[in-house]
Amino acid sequence: MAAVKLSVRNLSKSYTLHPVLDVKELSFGDHGLEGLIGPNGAGKSTLLGLLTRRIAPTTGEIDFETEERTYSLGDCLAHDVARLGLIKTNQRIQNFDSLTIRDSLRLAAVSPARETLRSIFRGDQTDAAVEAEIDSYLAEFPFSDPEGYANSGGEKKLLDILRCLIARPRMLLMDEPTAGLPDDLTQKVMSHVTKKVDAGEMTVVIVEHDLELIWSYCAYVHFLSEGELLFHGPPDKVKENRTVAEKYMGL
Repeated sequence: MAAVKLSVRNLSKSYTLHPVLDVKELSFGDHGLEGLIGPNGAGKSTLLGLLTRRIAPTTGEIDFETEERTYSLGDCLAHDVARLGLIKTNQRIQNFDSLTIRDSLRLAAVSPARETLRSIFRGDQTDAAVEAEIDSYLAEFPFSDPEGYANSGGEKKLLDILRCLIARPRMLLMDEPTAGLPDDLTQKVMSHVTKKVDAGEMTVVIVEHDLELIWSYCAYVHFLSEGELLFHGPPDKVKENRTVAEKYMGL
């Protein structure tokens, strides 16, 4: 898969007279696996919502460059953005109570042309390769009942990540993906994600408060504070930056 790039210019979001985000210029996609960090209230989740069109911007342009063409996301709805291959994990755990783990993964793997309930759950239309991929995920990642339902918060968090992966994103935005996961499962998830990035299957942006995870896995890091992008660079340079140390790391 060819590289993709997500770029913004003069992107802002205000509620009444209160500005929450004002990013003059930013791009993701040049470094494989990138991190986005900043204190609580910095505007990180708002930025991801704007990029995926779940939130309408006050001003600005968003371009998603693929191997076919460059798409202006300003005219897109959230489901249009997902179909282009720009997918975001959920910060808040989603309710999976109505579907089994396997059916949740099947639903995520369905192509746009087959997005009807009838086509999704007809067994004769379920691709054997999809079932094999689901089997591999269920063998690799632990669920108390792989053929049943995701019960705990950790299982629902893991299922959300796997649903995004099986949808084959071109770029995956991961919003605090490992919150609520034990350390060993966090390492397993990140190892799997890194392999996909290294194989050129997707690029990834991670929003995370776990700085050790950011320093360990990200090739490039962006620092956001009070709605503005203040610094970006390789992890070692970001750690050494005085503004980052003072505003976020408490040093």
